[in-house]
Amino acid sequence: MLDNFLKMIKIIFISDIVGKIGRQAVAQYLPKLKKQYAPDLVIANAENLAHGIGFTGKTLEDVRSAGIDIFTSGNHAWKKAGSDEILNDPNWNIIRPANYKAKKSGVGFKEVTLTGKKKSDKKIGEIKLFVVNLLGRVFIEEKLESPFVVMESIIKDNPGALFLVDFHGEATSEKTAFANYFDGQITAVIGTHTHVQTSDERILGGGTAFITDAGMVGYHDSVIGANKEQIYNLFLETGKSSKKHDVPEAGECQFNGVYLEIDEKNGKAKKIKRLNKILKIKQ
Repeated sequence: MLDNFLKMIKIIFISDIVGKIGRQAVAQYLPKLKKQYAPDLVIANAENLAHGIGFTGKTLEDVRSAGIDIFTSGNHAWKKAGSDEILNDPNWNIIRPANYKAKKSGVGFKEVTLTGKKKSDKKIGEIKLFVVNLLGRVFIEEKLESPFVVMESIIKDNPGALFLVDFHGEATSEKTAFANYFDGQITAVIGTHTHVQTSDERILGGGTAFITDAGMVGYHDSVIGANKEQIYNLFLETGKSSKKHDVPEAGECQFNGVYLEIDEKNGKAKKIKRLNKILKIKQ
C-alpha cells in the first residue's frame, strides 16, 4: 500500500533564529519557501529567539505564526524567565536536548505524524517521525549524558519510526562521528549551534542526510549574529563588553537552513539542499 503514497516527505529546517531581525526574516521569507517547496513539516531552532539568548512565548509566537510546526533548542533553552512553563506546555511544540543528566523541564524528542496521500489527495496512511534534540559534549560546559547512548535508547524504544536529529554542538568531529555512527538508522542529522553554515551537506552511504552546521537566521555583518564591536571587546578583554548579546534589529539578515526530501517507503534521505538567502529587514 505504501506504493500508492507520494514519493517524498518534504521538510524545511530553519537554523538558529537570532533576535528580532531573525524573527522578522522568518516572517518575511518562510511563506515564500513554503509556496516554493510545499513542505510537509517545518522545523526551526529557537534557542536564540529572544535577543540572541533563549526564548519567550511572544518570540515563539512571532515565528510560529509564519508557519513553523515544531521547535528545537539547545544550551540556552532555560535562559529566560518562564522557560520551564513553555517547555512543559505541549502546545508550544518545543523540545530541549534529550541528553541532560539532571532532571529538566520539557522533553527531548517529539513524535510527529505525517499523513501519506495519493496523488488524488486522498489520505491513505500515516508515517511516524520523531524530531530529536541532542547537545554535544565537546567544548560544552554542561552535565550531559552521551548523545550516542541516548540516541541508541530512543531508537530501541521506538522501532519502525523515522528520526530527524538537531545535533546542537561545537565540534565538527563530534557531529560527523554521530552522523556516521547512526548512518542508516536516522533519516537526517542537522548540525546547529555555531551559526556558521558549512558546505558539506551530503547523503551518507546508508541514506542519512547530514550537514555539520545549517547556519543561522541573523544579522549578516556580525559575529554569529551579535554586534562585531562587542565581540572584539570580549576577545581583547577590554572590559567594555558584557555577556549579554548586542543584536542589531535591522539591516541585512542571512537566512540559513536546509531542505530535505525523504523516501516514504524506506525512510532514506534522497535530497539535502542548503538554504542561503540575504534579506533586507527594516527597523
